[in-house]
Amino acid sequence: MLILASQSPRRRDLLLREGLNFCVISRFAKEQNDAALPAEQLCTQNASAKAEAVASDYPAHIVIGADTLVFLDGKPLGKPTDLADAHRMLSELQGRTHCVCTAVAIIFPDGKRSNFAVTSYVTFRPMSSADIDIYLAEVPVLDKAGAYAMQEKSELIVSDVQGDIDNVIGLPVTRLLQELTR
Repeated sequence: MLILASQSPRRRDLLLREGLNFCVISRFAKEQNDAALPAEQLCTQNASAKAEAVASDYPAHIVIGADTLVFLDGKPLGKPTDLADAHRMLSELQGRTHCVCTAVAIIFPDGKRSNFAVTSYVTFRPMSSADIDIYLAEVPVLDKAGAYAMQEKSELIVSDVQGDIDNVIGLPVTRLLQELTR
């Protein structure tokens, strides 16, 4: 059986879109937020911790852990603490290009592991404070890294994406499927 070690509805939707049979089981895993670490290393550590927290209880199953962070000028932007923090993040991102890194950790029943990270680049439109308020009124962002959702009203804030859009949403499905079929 395939286990997604994440409560993210976006990751669940991406796997359902692919027709995969899986269940969702997550456990607490302390996430690192060390801005001194490179994006891929930080996300990979967090993804591994999430997968390990579940795999220890389900050693006969394939467990997938993932972590997505938005990085601006090399600094991670996690989930906003409140709407004021979300407004601050979007203000920093407006008119600029940032990277979105998602790392995936897969633990197989035989103990083998596959870890990888995918990076995409997102450019935001220039936005006024009022534009940001409109976006925040229409999209719930408090559970999303960088305070935005690529799959919800992105036309209001995003002008360009270079790379895998599924990665920006939270799971690089194409690469995941490649790793699972190896």
